[in-house]
Amino acid sequence: MLGFENIKFIKSANQVSQFPENSGNEIAFVGRSNAGKSTVLNVIFNRKNIAKTSKTPGRTQLVNFFKLDDDSCIVDLPGYGFANVSREKRKQWDRLISNYFKTRAALTGVFLVVDGRRGITDLDRVFIDFYLPLEKSLHVLINKSDKLNKSEQTLVLEQFESYLGEVATIQLFSGTKKMGIEIAQNRLI
Repeated sequence: MLGFENIKFIKSANQVSQFPENSGNEIAFVGRSNAGKSTVLNVIFNRKNIAKTSKTPGRTQLVNFFKLDDDSCIVDLPGYGFANVSREKRKQWDRLISNYFKTRAALTGVFLVVDGRRGITDLDRVFIDFYLPLEKSLHVLINKSDKLNKSEQTLVLEQFESYLGEVATIQLFSGTKKMGIEIAQNRLI
């Protein structure tokens, strides 16, 4: 195992020039605002506050870089979509996220964190359609799955499978109930 508990914060950046050196393997966590990305990171890496959590959408406002023992890097990106910020701030985040994907040669894959109660949203589709031409791995974490009954879980899985086909791996996950952690950790290896 990668030594998940030994994750260390490197730096936050609000522009490309502040990103750390582009080396090693990098996996980015991305998703709609309030999908639970920060909670997912804390649970997967077995740390209470490696990523700051909040009930307010848009808490993650910078690109946050974390280092693992094996020269791998984990990146927590600002959420896309709804957030309690100005339109100009939202545009700034969108440019920052877009520039991240355009400039990071070290990027090997993405964990797309979605809120299972919402299903696949138009914003998720926009991100997926933007990301897939990069031809890097995509793993979809359907978070908050504990709030769905079995038939709802099946339905949301089918929605993503129908849209993505074989180009991504997909799993149910719950940060609060700690469901699906081992599967997610194995996808990082």
